Amino acid sequence: MGSLDHTIHSKVDAIVVGAGFGGIYMCKKLVDQGLSVRLIEAASDIGGTWYWNRYPGAMSDTNSHLYRYSWDKEDLLKYPWSRTYLRQPEILKYLEHVVERHNLRQHMQFNTMMTGAEWNPETNTWTVQTSTGPNLEANYLVTGVGLLSKQNFPVYPGIDKYKGKLYHSGAWPKQYDFKGKRVGVLGNGSTGVQIITDIADYVKQLVCFQRTPQYVVPSGDKVATPEHRAEVNANYDAIWKQAKESAFAFGFEESTTPLMSVSKEERERVFEDAWQKGNGFRFMFGTFSDIVTSEEANEEAAKFIRSKIRGKVNDPEKARKLTPTDFYARRPLCDAGYYEKFNYDHVDIVDLKEAPITEFTEKGIKTADGIEHELDAIVFATGFDAVDGNYTSISIKGKNDETLKQRWADGATSYLGLSVPDFPNLFMILGPNGPFTNLPPSIETQVEFIEELIARSFGSSAETGSNRVIETTTKAEHDWTEMCDNISKDSLFRKADSWIFGANVPGKKKSVLFYFGGLGQYRQVLDAEVKSGYKGYHFY
Repeated sequence: MGSLDHTIHSKVDAIVVGAGFGGIYMCKKLVDQGLSVRLIEAASDIGGTWYWNRYPGAMSDTNSHLYRYSWDKEDLLKYPWSRTYLRQPEILKYLEHVVERHNLRQHMQFNTMMTGAEWNPETNTWTVQTSTGPNLEANYLVTGVGLLSKQNFPVYPGIDKYKGKLYHSGAWPKQYDFKGKRVGVLGNGSTGVQIITDIADYVKQLVCFQRTPQYVVPSGDKVATPEHRAEVNANYDAIWKQAKESAFAFGFEESTTPLMSVSKEERERVFEDAWQKGNGFRFMFGTFSDIVTSEEANEEAAKFIRSKIRGKVNDPEKARKLTPTDFYARRPLCDAGYYEKFNYDHVDIVDLKEAPITEFTEKGIKTADGIEHELDAIVFATGFDAVDGNYTSISIKGKNDETLKQRWADGATSYLGLSVPDFPNLFMILGPNGPFTNLPPSIETQVEFIEELIARSFGSSAETGSNRVIETTTKAEHDWTEMCDNISKDSLFRKADSWIFGANVPGKKKSVLFYFGGLGQYRQVLDAEVKSGYKGYHFY
């Protein structure tokens, strides 16, 4: 055993960490099973990622009718949404509604961070240390700490000298005011694009510091009319069936047509149709089947988007800086008028590859071209240490006194994105090498699988009087990791510096962090695992 204080103040069957989509559903499933459950959450209320990411313009990149749980049919048909894409406040309100509807708040403990966890082989339980002091003990530990929640906060020379206000998109304050202010935004991934699009209309000056230009497609967001809602409700069963059997669960049929198999005119028609309908995933995966596997097809898609950028941005120099030249091979982005904002005289862009940041000053940011950009506020839209960042930032110690951080020194791995050898009875929702998809359907899939595993174990322990242990095998993890690696080798995603492989965090080793085989295939893998009697696990 390690140095963690093992004085136990509370014992439950299961501890769930995180009150986002994953933690809420996991809590419900385990409570329904009859287990005693304690959900702990660092924030002061529910929401997970959507509690912290309340920055201006925060919006899901998934159609509203699919960015929710599928398991409550009555609620699906009745609960309202205002637009075809959900903003952060509406997502938060929905999650609050689910918690109240199913009376789950009584199992939740807020303002409580897991600061450490350690497996006790003598009792076959987890001891969890929290920020509020008392330790918790449980047979099962399920983490829903979020795919995108550990902030990536770059350090620049002189940052402590800056006298304006600093913000990070992942820890946005409830009170802020940018009206009439000079604002700098660092980063132009999904978050940066949304912030820039939102605040450009009311700031005095906006300077966008860009490392890598992005391919951004319209979202297609619009008011959700009664006719739209009626159509969705009439077809909800089929909509969910298609989503869960598809690769990305975004509600469209992924293309099976290679790009070069059709004429140039047909390519343009297909691209234009997808552009008008909106959604980044639809454009990348619903147009042609080989955009992320064929360099030739990828370049055709990229050329189409580049032409759109040049058509939207009037200033040739701004357009040049905003136009990407590399592969169209990062997580596809969508927007609500991003490029058009650069037609404002008070909105400018700094290419950090041409003029890197040299230092922060008392007044703002100085770049290598000698310009000092005077700013009242600076926003870090620099993303997250995705997937494994929250696991390696604290001590989670399994068997043999080994922490997850030590085990993952050469790259994060797991079996099915759920389990790690030598870490018994620990289950991760959206862990390393989980599916790369619309998240709520993936979360549901994983939670239901975890619940089945625990039900098998818990039921047996009740009969025998012992705490049965569930642990994945080293071979299962190795084979799954190898499969994820092999699938990703066919993708151009591997050739782009992206958070998808951890490239956005300085010093972090690039590694495969997702299963790119699609949700439908992933669900088949889990089904086969169940039918095999859980061959990738052993129970003891």
